Amino acid sequence: MTLPHAEDAGVGAAAQVRILEAHEWPLYRALRLRALLNAPEAFCSTLGEAEKRTDNDWAWLLNLGVTSGRDRPLVAVLGAAAAGMAWAKVDAYDPSRVNLFQMWVAPEARGKGVAAALLDAALDWARARGARAMALGVVCGNDAARRLYERAGFRAIGQPQLQRPGSHRMEQTMQLDLHN
Repeated sequence: MTLPHAEDAGVGAAAQVRILEAHEWPLYRALRLRALLNAPEAFCSTLGEAEKRTDNDWAWLLNLGVTSGRDRPLVAVLGAAAAGMAWAKVDAYDPSRVNLFQMWVAPEARGKGVAAALLDAALDWARARGARAMALGVVCGNDAARRLYERAGFRAIGQPQLQRPGSHRMEQTMQLDLHN
C-alpha cells in the first residue's frame, strides 16, 4: 500500500482527525512503520519488533483497538494524505486515566497543527469518557513535543525513567488533570 504524503495536501488545508477503522490496518501498519523508521528514538517499540508482525497481527491489533471501547486509534489527514497518528487508551490499572501512545506526525506535516489536532481529539475522547487525567511519556530532549504538551497544560510528574530496557534514552512522564 502506498502511503500518500502530507506534502500532497492542499496549501492551507487544516488537519482532520478521525478514528481508524478496523479494515484500515494496512494504513495503520504503514503509519506505524514510517513513524518507527522516522523517529526510532521517540518510541518504546522498535522498528525491528514491528516488522516481525504479520498482516494478521496488524489486523488483530487494530480490530482490538477499534472494538475494545478502551482504545481510540486516531489518524490525522491533511487533504487526502495521512499526516500523523496517535493512540489513546484507558489505563489498565486506573480507569479514570487515559494514556496517550504512538503520537507521531509525518515530517512534511510538522508545523501545520497536526500534532495539536491529534492531541485535541484524544483529549476530547478522554473527557467524554469521564477520565480525570491523561498521561503520556515524552523522550527527554524532544523539545517540540514537550512544548506541545506543556501548552496543553501537561506537567512533568516524577523523575525521568529509562525509555526501555537496553536504551540509554530517558523518558519523562507528563500528566494533565482533565477536571481543571
